[in-house]
Amino acid sequence: MGPLLDELRAALGDDAVLTDPDLLRAHQRDEADLCAAGTPLVVTRPRDTAQVAAVVRAAARHGAPVVPQGARTGLAGAANAVDGAVVISTSALTTILEIDPVSRIAVVQPGVVNAALGAAVAEHGLWYPPDPVSWESSTIGGNVATNAGGMCCVKYGVTTEYVLGLEVVLASGEVLRTGRRTVKGVAGYDLTRLFVGSEGTLGVLTEVTVALRPAPAESLTMVAVFPGTSAAGAAVAEIAAQGLSPSLLELLDQTHLRAIEAYQPMGLRRDAAALLLAAVDTGAHAADDLAALAAVCTAAGADEVYAATDAAEAAALLQARRLAHPAMERFAADTYPDGNGGLVIDDVAVPRGSLAAMLDGVARIAAECDVPIGVVGHAGDGNLHPNIVVDRADPASLDRGRRAFDEIMRLGLELGGTCTGEHGVGLLKREWLAEEVGPVGIRVHQAIKAALDPTGLFNPGKVL
Repeated sequence: MGPLLDELRAALGDDAVLTDPDLLRAHQRDEADLCAAGTPLVVTRPRDTAQVAAVVRAAARHGAPVVPQGARTGLAGAANAVDGAVVISTSALTTILEIDPVSRIAVVQPGVVNAALGAAVAEHGLWYPPDPVSWESSTIGGNVATNAGGMCCVKYGVTTEYVLGLEVVLASGEVLRTGRRTVKGVAGYDLTRLFVGSEGTLGVLTEVTVALRPAPAESLTMVAVFPGTSAAGAAVAEIAAQGLSPSLLELLDQTHLRAIEAYQPMGLRRDAAALLLAAVDTGAHAADDLAALAAVCTAAGADEVYAATDAAEAAALLQARRLAHPAMERFAADTYPDGNGGLVIDDVAVPRGSLAAMLDGVARIAAECDVPIGVVGHAGDGNLHPNIVVDRADPASLDRGRRAFDEIMRLGLELGGTCTGEHGVGLLKREWLAEEVGPVGIRVHQAIKAALDPTGLFNPGKVL
């Protein structure tokens, strides 16, 4: 593929066309364990939309697949390379182009890190709510591509609710602008939402216009400790039934509590079966709203309910939740010899009234499949992340882990849920997407893909 590399270097310059074998290996995959990945031909780092379009046109001419990549923090394999791919990295597209405090919008390139955008808009008294656990490293482009969620979703919603417009390079090399900057606008099909969550299969994002909110009032935070996970699930359902609106409502089961304490001791109750972390940001009403949440948890059977005494303690509790993923990675490595432990991370969302049944079901599946499973999740919107711990070196352990994964998916759909609440489909859940949307839904997906990417240029093998 020498002619393709020559063409890319002519368009981007030698410093933005990378073929070092170590760097290619580093760009093979995201953070999803046990998903297949190939070796790309080249990693490109375009600096603007015109250069992205040049890369797409060159790849199309030479029949090379294109795989867009952000920070590669995804958990479904959506950013995994295929052999011979041209990777388009957004690592040089990191400019915040505009912050408009009057319109409450920001316009950013896709490589801008979520936390960097948050810090920049905070200087204007504004806030960008979507906050995936990887917010300090994940990019806005990746968040849009997967329609990422986070801990504030229970009150403020997921990424798609904040994306007003996009600039996208299509498979033809043409540049499409979608959406609007206005508060209202209903002209034509909603092409913006079509691309949000498309995981790089329909086009390459080069610019994102997002809505901002006024910064919220300071939060009050509490913890409720439960003797069983289903009791915690019942508390979540009752919180919703009573119309309470926490700004955060997170669940950690005992496996996660113990893993976090082993990873970074924080004084968490290792004997608790489940912990609910809740917060409210309702200003003058916050104390009363927190008391109402505490009353629901107590009535649902909480052993202990306590409020953070100051902002530092509240921040520490929030940090404990953010440590769940690295703590479970350490737990997996320590569970099996020679560091062969791996995590298969599920991402199932069910109606809040079915949360207790889902939690009981995961415990049953763990016992039946004989695999450790820890559950963490955004309980307030019914989105759970069962972490299945497997031994990568043991085929029998891998088989049990895959069986547990499938059983959790099946149960989630039976309870009226979805196969992915926020991580996306990627490589991990293609068959479960087909199960969820049915044959007509798959045909519609395929028709959209064929209309926008008739040669299958973008991110082959993902989603469909």
